[in-house]
Amino acid sequence: MKPAFTLIACLAAAPALAAETPLPMTYGLFETAIAHTDLDSCPAQLAKEGTFCRATLRHDEIHVFAFSREDGNPLVGFASYSFDELAQHLN
Repeated sequence: MKPAFTLIACLAAAPALAAETPLPMTYGLFETAIAHTDLDSCPAQLAKEGTFCRATLRHDEIHVFAFSREDGNPLVGFASYSFDELAQHLN
């Protein structure tokens, strides 16, 4: 009887789980969960008024995340660069 009850409980909960909306990536979540470094400026591709950028390293690429300074600091842009490419974009 217990396995049948577990199956019924899981099936009953499935619609409730599917109805949840995804959480937006905010700087607060990013800062807590992802090892990163602060950038003094954003690469030209991501540079916009009212944004700041953070970077992560993975293999031979640098991943740059741009966040808005407004409304809870949501993620507003993302780009990946090789080490050589990023130096060109920051100048």
